[in-house]
Amino acid sequence: MAALECQRDSPSTTLGRIHFAAEPMETWKRHIIRQLKHRDKSQKKNFQDVIRSYISLLERTKQKALILGSVARPPPVTYSEDSLAVQASHHNNLVNDLQKTTGELAYQVLQLQQKIEIKDAILEEQHASMREAQARLAQVESERGELRASVTQIRERNRALKREYDARLEQCSEKEKAYRQARERGQEILEDMIKSKQQAAMKMNNRNERRVRAREANLHKDLELAAKKAVNIDDGPSSMPQLTVNTSANIDVAERCHARVFRSASATSPRILSSIRELFDRRKRRGNSVCRLEEDMYSPVGICLAARVPAVAKHALDAHELGINAVRFSACTNLLATGGTDRVIKLWDITAGMLHHRLTLDGSNEGITSIEFDPTGTRILAASYDKSALFWRLDDCVPKFTLTGHSRKVTAAKFRCSQRQVVTGSADRTVKVWDLQRAACIQTIEVLSYCSDVVCSEYFIISGHYDHKIRFWDSRAASCTQELPLQGKVTSLDMCPDHRQLLSCSRDESLQVVDLRMSNARISYRAEGFKCGCDSTKAIFSPDGSYLAAGSADGAVYIWNVHTGNLEKRLPDMHSASINAVAWSLSGEFVVSVDKSRRAVLWSDI
Repeated sequence: MAALECQRDSPSTTLGRIHFAAEPMETWKRHIIRQLKHRDKSQKKNFQDVIRSYISLLERTKQKALILGSVARPPPVTYSEDSLAVQASHHNNLVNDLQKTTGELAYQVLQLQQKIEIKDAILEEQHASMREAQARLAQVESERGELRASVTQIRERNRALKREYDARLEQCSEKEKAYRQARERGQEILEDMIKSKQQAAMKMNNRNERRVRAREANLHKDLELAAKKAVNIDDGPSSMPQLTVNTSANIDVAERCHARVFRSASATSPRILSSIRELFDRRKRRGNSVCRLEEDMYSPVGICLAARVPAVAKHALDAHELGINAVRFSACTNLLATGGTDRVIKLWDITAGMLHHRLTLDGSNEGITSIEFDPTGTRILAASYDKSALFWRLDDCVPKFTLTGHSRKVTAAKFRCSQRQVVTGSADRTVKVWDLQRAACIQTIEVLSYCSDVVCSEYFIISGHYDHKIRFWDSRAASCTQELPLQGKVTSLDMCPDHRQLLSCSRDESLQVVDLRMSNARISYRAEGFKCGCDSTKAIFSPDGSYLAAGSADGAVYIWNVHTGNLEKRLPDMHSASINAVAWSLSGEFVVSVDKSRRAVLWSDI
C-alpha cells in the first residue's frame, strides 16, 4: 500500500500537472518529464503482480479469521465442574458444527471439481472444433487463393477477348462501311441499268410502233392495190360472167344492201396474207418480250353468276399448330390455302363437303400475314412477319424465290394485273413494286403511315393505313392522287370483281364500300355485335359482288347484302376465338373462316 501511495504521489504526476499548467517550457525540462513518465510506467508494471498477490492474501486472511473466530478460546478462567461440563458440551457442539461445515465444504469441492471436469471437457470440445474450423479456414484460404488465381486468369482472358472484340468491332465497322458503299454503288448501278433498260424499252417500243405503222401503211397500200384489181365472183357451180368491181362503189352498195362480197383465194396476194399474219403476231408479242410464254398464258377463269349465302357449318378442324392469319381460294378451282403463325401455308381440297389436306408449303422464317393466288391458280404469293414476301409454284413446296427489302413485317402482297409484277405493303411505311422475272424491287413508294393492306390495278395502287386513311397512288409517278379519311384504323381492303367498288374494314367496327365511279360515294355497313378482333381482320366481297363477309371478335361470321345494306346472315357457335379472315369460293358455294385458335370452318348453304 505504501508503494501504491508512492506511485500515486510520484513526481511524474506532479510534473505532469506542472506540464499541463505551464504555458511554454524549455526543451530539457520536457526531456526530464518524459524520462520520469517512462520510469513511472516501468515501475508500475513490476509492482502489478505484487499488488494482486497482496490482495489475494488479504482475502484469504479474512476467511481464516472468520473460521477461527468461531472457535476462538476465551481467556483461561477457573470454572467449577458444572461449568466445565457445559463448556465441554459446547465445544463438542462446535466440533460437530465444524465437521458438518467441513463435510459441506468437501461436498462443494467435489461439485466444483465435477464442474471443472465438465468445463474442461467442453473446453476440449471447443478446442477440437476450433482446430477443425482452423483447418477448414486454411482449406477455404487455399481455395480462395485458387479462386483469386482463376479470377486473375479470367480477367486476363477477358481483357484479351475485349481487345479481340474491339479489333473485330473495328473490322466489322469497316466492313459495314465498305458494304454500305458497295450497296450504294450497286444501287446506283442498278438504277443506271434500270434507266438504260427503260430507255432501251422505250426505244424498242418506239421502233416497234414505227414498224407497225409502216407495216400497216404498206398493208393498206397493198389492200388498195388489190381492191383496184378485177376479181372473179363464184356463186355456186355455174359459171358467172366476170365482173369488174370498183372498190368505192361496192362499199356503198354493201352498206346499203347489207350484202357480203367474198373474194376468191386467187385474188388475194400471198404477201398480203403474210403481212396480216405478221401484224397479228407482232401485236401478240408486243410488250411481252421479257416474260416467258407459259407465264403469259391464262387458264380459263370461272365466273360466278350468283353467290349463295351460307347457313350451315359443313366441316371444322384445327388446320394449323398455331393461330391462322390468312385464307384464300384459288381463282380457278375450289383449292383453298391457309397461312398461320406456325410459318407454313397449307393447301386443302374440298371433297364431299370436307377439307382434305393436299400439300404444305414451307420456307418462311416467321408467321404468314396474307395469301394471294395468281389468276391462273398455279402460283401463290404470301407476305410474312420476317420482312419478306415469298413466291411458290404449286408443283414445289419450296419457295421459288423470296422478295426481301422491307425493314419491318410485310402485311400484304398482291399480284398486279400483268402477273409479271407484285405489290407489297409493309409496316415500315412503304409500298414496293417488284419484277418477278428478276425478283428485284423496281419501285418504292413512301406511303406516310403503317400500311395494313393493298389492292392494285394496272396503273393504280390503293393502300389502307393505321392513320385512318385510304390512299390512291399513281404507280407511274409514285404520287398520291387521293385520300379518303375513315373513323378508325384500316384493317383490310378488297376490290369488287368488276373493279368498280372498293371494300374497307376498319377498327370503328364498320365496313365501307366506296364506289370508284361516282366520286367515291361511300356506304357504311354495321351490325349489332360485330367487332373487329385485331388490326388485321380481313373482310371480302362475294365472287358476284352481291355480299360482304367478315369475321368478328365474338367468333361469328357476318354477311351483309351490298344492295340493301342489311345484315343477311350471322353464323355463330363454331369459333371460340376472334375470327381473323374469311374466304369465299369462286363458285359461290363455300365460305371458309379461320380464327386465332387455329380453327378453320367450312360453311355452305346446304
